[in-house]
Amino acid sequence: MTSSDPSGHTAAPANASDSHGLRRSPLHDRHVALGAKFAEFGGWEMPLQYSGVIDEHTAVRNAVGVFDVSHLGKALVAGPGAAAFVNACLTNDLDRIGPGKAQYTLCCEESGGVVDDLIAYYYADDRVFLVPNAANTGAVVGLLAAAAPAGVTVTDLHTEYAVLAVQGPESAALLSSLGLPADHEYMGFVEAEHEGVPVIVCRTGYTGEHGYELLPRANYAEPLWDALLGAGDALGVRPAGLGARDTLRTEMGYPLHGQDLSREISPVQARSGWAVGWKKPAFWGREALLAEKESGPARRLAGLESLDRGIPRPGMAVLDADGAQVGVVTSGTFSPTRKVGIGLALLETASGAAPGGELTIDVRGRRSRVRIVDPPFVPSHVR
Repeated sequence: MTSSDPSGHTAAPANASDSHGLRRSPLHDRHVALGAKFAEFGGWEMPLQYSGVIDEHTAVRNAVGVFDVSHLGKALVAGPGAAAFVNACLTNDLDRIGPGKAQYTLCCEESGGVVDDLIAYYYADDRVFLVPNAANTGAVVGLLAAAAPAGVTVTDLHTEYAVLAVQGPESAALLSSLGLPADHEYMGFVEAEHEGVPVIVCRTGYTGEHGYELLPRANYAEPLWDALLGAGDALGVRPAGLGARDTLRTEMGYPLHGQDLSREISPVQARSGWAVGWKKPAFWGREALLAEKESGPARRLAGLESLDRGIPRPGMAVLDADGAQVGVVTSGTFSPTRKVGIGLALLETASGAAPGGELTIDVRGRRSRVRIVDPPFVPSHVR
């Protein structure tokens, strides 16, 4: 089947084959040729690493990395009043932006739990393109479709587009070398062409570096991938896997749905209230979130930085000086940039834990010292 893309073009679906029940990116053969190691992400078989997580992480921080994130969902909400409809459902306020801008937002339950965090591309009052997480695309599309008023359609385009993230200080130079636009504002997007084929270019990313996300038709993913890697030798370009994507986003303190945000972890608890349009008259979960904001959450996300050789890992208990559990690690890794263990943890507000204070984490029965800090763990260069 084919379907119209956000700008009205016709897009061909990805020719994704299953492997043990998993979907595959339209770039799967390219990853195999590069010797990638694969892992399951949201029902997709995706490249975890090529030359190694630290090498790829460093390339993004110092030069430029190209990620295949085609497992991310894609959906189109179209029809009269589509933007107003989306605005009445998702947390952030589309009235803060205008056509040609993208926005980070949340899809919440009425309880305030987070079904997914996603990016909304505001094309026009009658057209909004959404990029949710892979595993949650069906849930987001289903909720919106069930709530859509007459005349508004919600179309799942998950496999019809690829998404390539070009991230790092040399990312603008890499795009410019291919004749693609690179000078638009952060969270702005433009419709461009490469070799006569439409490509959406958005100034977004998940690494904390200057970067872009490119959305070509799925059947044009391979030529665009080849052009990006082929043009970037002098710029130090590297293909980068989702292992490096995770270490990069953790250094920024960016939340990962299912760990730092979830149906059990609200935006108030996850310090994501900045992505909520508190003055809007309606959005899913509004009353529950307003009540939690007013009363104060029972727990709140905080950064942890190791003071010894211990490395925070998801699920580890966080303990106070008396050995009582006051929280749990939600994300954690060794920081390739800082050369120290870092993590995010949900800490009980009643514990009084605050930035600058010390706690310990339980590392396989051994207590390891950590300091509470405010992320990011390294400076951000996204603007």
